[in-house]
Amino acid sequence: MPPRFLKLSDVQEILNISSPQAYALVRTGDLPAIQVGGRGQWRVEETQLEAYIERQYAATREQAKERETR
Repeated sequence: MPPRFLKLSDVQEILNISSPQAYALVRTGDLPAIQVGGRGQWRVEETQLEAYIERQYAATREQAKERETR
């Protein structure tokens, strides 16, 4: 069974982004996450990451449509 939650380092690898970019996604709320443990480490539910990716695809499609109508 795959893990339900991903570390931010996993998110970075999956999205091919830097650590500051991953933290920014979480801090702004674009990518919902929770803090766990005494050190407050961030965890992202896999379904939330997939939903974020789908939202980004939808936003990109909308931007492309807007460019076509100009």
